[in-house]
Amino acid sequence: MSYALGEGSGPLRGVRVVEIAGIGPGPHACMLLADLGADVIRLERPGGGLLSAGRHDVMNRGRPSVALDLKQPGAVRTVLDLVADADVLVEGLRPGAMERLGLGPDDCRARNPRLVYGRMTGWGQDGPWAQAAGHDLNYISITGALHAAGQDPARPHFPTNLLGDFGGGSTYLVIGVLAALLEARSSGRGQVVDAAIVDGVASLNAMATMFASLGLQPETRASGLLDGGTPWYDLYETADGRHVSVGPLEPQFHAEMIRLLGLDDVAPDRDDPATHDELRRLLAETFRRRTQAEWAELFAGTDACVAPVLPFSEAVQHEHLASRGTYVELDGVTQPAPAPRFSRTPGAVQRPPDRPGAHTREALTAWGVDDVDDLIASGAAVQA
Repeated sequence: MSYALGEGSGPLRGVRVVEIAGIGPGPHACMLLADLGADVIRLERPGGGLLSAGRHDVMNRGRPSVALDLKQPGAVRTVLDLVADADVLVEGLRPGAMERLGLGPDDCRARNPRLVYGRMTGWGQDGPWAQAAGHDLNYISITGALHAAGQDPARPHFPTNLLGDFGGGSTYLVIGVLAALLEARSSGRGQVVDAAIVDGVASLNAMATMFASLGLQPETRASGLLDGGTPWYDLYETADGRHVSVGPLEPQFHAEMIRLLGLDDVAPDRDDPATHDELRRLLAETFRRRTQAEWAELFAGTDACVAPVLPFSEAVQHEHLASRGTYVELDGVTQPAPAPRFSRTPGAVQRPPDRPGAHTREALTAWGVDDVDDLIASGAAVQA
């Protein structure tokens, strides 16, 4: 697939982003920007990184891949040339690494004072742990989020790497980049966006902070309103060994669930904490009487706030998600569609991901680099 600038159809069309390839939240953030129409050029090391997966690497979709050896001066000069015409640079290296390459914020903004420089890390750019290695599990550990996760009083359970890398990481990086871009249009000056996963997770956890200040967040799992401490916000096993999620927090929705379960005459008063164990036992016994599919059919489209817990292979086929096109298939790979949705300037997946360096020549040429052949001949750039 050939590449040209201005292919995007979303609200960020015309915004130019230079991505220094990394793993996890950085690529995810750049996927989101590309989905929203930005022209993102992905700069990878020759041969790719740790998790390179070609056309299956969904987080690398929507932008061309250029292979540069940043240990060579010619490659560094090329990045600075790209930065000169860019609106945003996104990087996810350890603090100080970009400065040592000659590509730190001061180096880049000397070429382009309007540049928004997005930095994605776990611990942040400063602090006593800034130079330490870490991963999602570590970042959510120290913020208080992991301690409260799960319904097992004996140990916390973690939601893969959704909470840190993508909830507190890429999401907040995109928010920061977009806010800085908006400000730069009025001030004429860019700035550094320090997107630290620990900061983002702490911000995500604002409701827990509120509950704690009100004395409603005991530091034991399965004891609060939203962590399985109440029988009407929990998971229940069905007759076939699967599960349904039950979440009718509001009294009227709870009443609808009880009615559909046929328990009007036997369900205890949920407002009396002394009856919670009895209500939990009743719900558990009731849900075990039918299969997940039977319960899903009964509760579909109702206000009872009951839904089946589905694996990915079934989630993509769910009637509601299918009707909205929440998942799409591109180049034989099922993946999430761009989100959120826009009425006038819809986002789109412009291209499938490809092998590292697949678009080196055409993408650099499209961005105005005029010595591409010399760069490739010198090894500073690699055309896969």
